[in-house]
Amino acid sequence: MGSPLTVRLARVEDAAQMAWVHVRCWQETYRGLMSDAVLDDPSLPAARERFWTVALSDERYRRNRAAVAERDGKVIGIAMSGPPPDAAAEWVRQLHLLYVRAADHGTGAGPALLRAVIDPTESAALWVADPNPRAQAFYRKHGFIADGVVQVEDGVREIRMVRGVRTPDGC
Repeated sequence: MGSPLTVRLARVEDAAQMAWVHVRCWQETYRGLMSDAVLDDPSLPAARERFWTVALSDERYRRNRAAVAERDGKVIGIAMSGPPPDAAAEWVRQLHLLYVRAADHGTGAGPALLRAVIDPTESAALWVADPNPRAQAFYRKHGFIADGVVQVEDGVREIRMVRGVRTPDGC
């Protein structure tokens, strides 16, 4: 598989590679759940690069944590968390995204990225596409459980999963 996996904090100079991974993972993960017109839009990589440049450089996002997983000097995974959007939330971190290229699933990149952006002792929440059994199983393995809340974002059904938070069933 090449050199060892490295996980580190993301830097603004990583924005182009992060954008490429972001788009590639969307195409691998959401084909059939999202519109092909969105996934194959030629402007998508540039839009994601602008997103990452702002997320990594703008003072408004200073409380976010962003990390990359790389192998052989190439970014193969990305993750970002931040404070919950709702100040009344029962958790302290919100996982905004975690993507690892399909070719690198099972290499330890996902768990390492999750630990890099959310301390294992922190309560946290995330939204995950449904259906997305692989991702949902990954998050369950790391202590997250579905709390019954569902939303539709950009035409994609998502379920909320939480960790370290009491749910209505008492868990």
